[in-house]
Amino acid sequence: MFAEISPQIKLGRAFKHTLQYFERPVVIFRTYDRRYLRPDLIAGLTIAVILLPQAIAFALIAELPPQMGLYTAVVGAVFAALWGSSNQMQTGPTNSISLLVSSTLAGIYVAGTPEYIVAAGMMAFMAGVLQLSMGLARLGILINFVSHSLLVGFATGAGIIIAIRQIESLLGLDLPGGTVIDTVTNVVVHFSQSHVETAVIGFGTMIFIIVIKRINPKLPAALLSIVLASFIVFIFHLDQAGVEVVGELSGQFPPIVPLPIFDFDLIAQLSPGALAIGIIGLIEGAAIGRTLSNQTRQRLNNNQEFVGQGLANMACGIFSGFAVDGSYSRSAISYEAGARTPLAALFSAAFVVLAMLLIAPLGRYIPTSALSGVLIVTALNMIDHTEIKRIWRGAPGDAAIMLLTLFGTLFLSLEFAVLLGILLSFALYVLRTSTPRVQAVQPDATFKHFTYQPDKDPCPQLNVTEILGDLYFGAVNHVEETILEHLTRHPDQLFLLLRMHSVAQLDFSGIHMLESIVRTYRERGGDVYMVRVSPAVMRIMESTGFDEFLGSANFLDEDTAISYLFYRQLDPAICIYECPWRVFKECQNLPKRIDLIGLPKISEPSSNGIHTLTPQQVWARLHGPNKEDFELVDVREPREYSRGHIPEARLLPLAEIMSKETAVPPNKPIVFVCRRGRRSRRAAALLQQRGVTDVSVMEGGMVAWEAAGLLEAIEL
Repeated sequence: MFAEISPQIKLGRAFKHTLQYFERPVVIFRTYDRRYLRPDLIAGLTIAVILLPQAIAFALIAELPPQMGLYTAVVGAVFAALWGSSNQMQTGPTNSISLLVSSTLAGIYVAGTPEYIVAAGMMAFMAGVLQLSMGLARLGILINFVSHSLLVGFATGAGIIIAIRQIESLLGLDLPGGTVIDTVTNVVVHFSQSHVETAVIGFGTMIFIIVIKRINPKLPAALLSIVLASFIVFIFHLDQAGVEVVGELSGQFPPIVPLPIFDFDLIAQLSPGALAIGIIGLIEGAAIGRTLSNQTRQRLNNNQEFVGQGLANMACGIFSGFAVDGSYSRSAISYEAGARTPLAALFSAAFVVLAMLLIAPLGRYIPTSALSGVLIVTALNMIDHTEIKRIWRGAPGDAAIMLLTLFGTLFLSLEFAVLLGILLSFALYVLRTSTPRVQAVQPDATFKHFTYQPDKDPCPQLNVTEILGDLYFGAVNHVEETILEHLTRHPDQLFLLLRMHSVAQLDFSGIHMLESIVRTYRERGGDVYMVRVSPAVMRIMESTGFDEFLGSANFLDEDTAISYLFYRQLDPAICIYECPWRVFKECQNLPKRIDLIGLPKISEPSSNGIHTLTPQQVWARLHGPNKEDFELVDVREPREYSRGHIPEARLLPLAEIMSKETAVPPNKPIVFVCRRGRRSRRAAALLQQRGVTDVSVMEGGMVAWEAAGLLEAIEL
């Protein structure tokens, strides 16, 4: 026996494992290959060119000062790169997170006020704490339970909202805030008040970006459009003609902002938004990581990525920024530009810092309508029409999550829409796992595989069912009800063969359910058997004693299970005289005597008053003084009779009795015996129709005879 590990050792191992998450920068620099320096530099410069205008624009979506977008871009990229998992992931301000920030803070503080700015940093810090905690607790697997449809629905809704909200700035209007419908209504009503020069710059920016993308998608269309718009403002002095500009940017490094971490009232108000930001950020990060790893074959660590995203958000909150997450577009561009390691993200941050120091004074010529044009084009690109169509044509549950998240995003608070989508994802997961497919299967034409064939006639004695899911407390009722419902429709199927290859988990509720199923079948005179039970499930069965309850003989080998049941359990009389189908391979060579069936099926309840004898009564008559006064007739097939029979029994197969009226002496009491009693009752019923009244049946047949130990008694 191994000695039990002490709590101190366990704690030490846990601490060491946790410490590994924070050693990621050391690993990156220690293993860095200098051959990757050039492609990483090129990728970093490419990303910086795209990130610079996006950072300013996304800050405007969050209704924060433009320089906060630049601070966020730098700090988020550095921390996520050093402590994340993906080599190509680009983390920073994004459309969806910026919109969540604005939506959450709008009902708490007035946009642009110092309190609003501090609250944005505080919310980023809170989201980071959540993400970091999940990473250190190794909860990365939880993201797999949130539907991808949630992201598609939220991104679509966010794209629509961003585009609609930017129309005001695009046209140079000053409208009151409100819902999406209010904004659209106000734009229509006040459209005639649009500032012409502002609108021309905005629409011109959008057209310029679309044209450049068609000419060469690799060109930094957003940056070129803003440079051109700023040049036009500078040349024609449009800033003095009423065209609103961003204003001079800060040319300093991100300053540290003290956060109100003990303001519990503020924390309570920000918690829903922080939770939504944290979850959305993790889901998007995991999705981006998986997409990139499919191309790069990099093995990702979700928990490490959680740590990276958490530290990035915490750092952004401290260094005058707002919340961040992974960017689909920038990450894809980073990969296409040849990024090989996380240093590409560090280089992009360095180039953004350099740009901040050099072009800060030029910010006073950047027209906000140009940024609005950039945002509208970017926002509309968030609507993935192809993915929406695929989800719509797919499973109804995924489509429902997508639609509810979309409409929730448009007409409810964004954080509530995200949390609603998460709850629906978990509900869909629970629904799907609690209602696994439980289906009766039959052999295919080659008799090599079992498939679901609902239109094919089943075997009247044996139900082969496969359970496609786990047997845990949430699923057992559905599984049991499905099996019992099938038994109700096919009451003659006294034997059940469960295919367990898809059952990976089994809990105590599942054990109780299986015991109930076994009892039900055994009470009807049948039994339950299993094939392909996994080692993990078998261990549960052994530890709970279910293996002994079912019996070791009832765990069968898949290749021989049908043969075993066919020759040892199924009643051949049903196969020969009642069943016109050849379901199993073993049925193919059986003689089918359906032409002899002239009576109601024996499975029907009436037995026409046929007298029955127990095996003990038959044994007593055979060994009594009047043993010659009755005829014991075995109505089984010759091959069954040769395998074992009562010595005094005369073989007279049921087929001969049915075809020959003189096969049985009419003036002598007759006791029929077969394997289980079905053929005996049929023979007795037939003789009664012919006028022979003194007929009896040995109840339970040879199976009951052997169970009573009488077979051994006669052989002595």
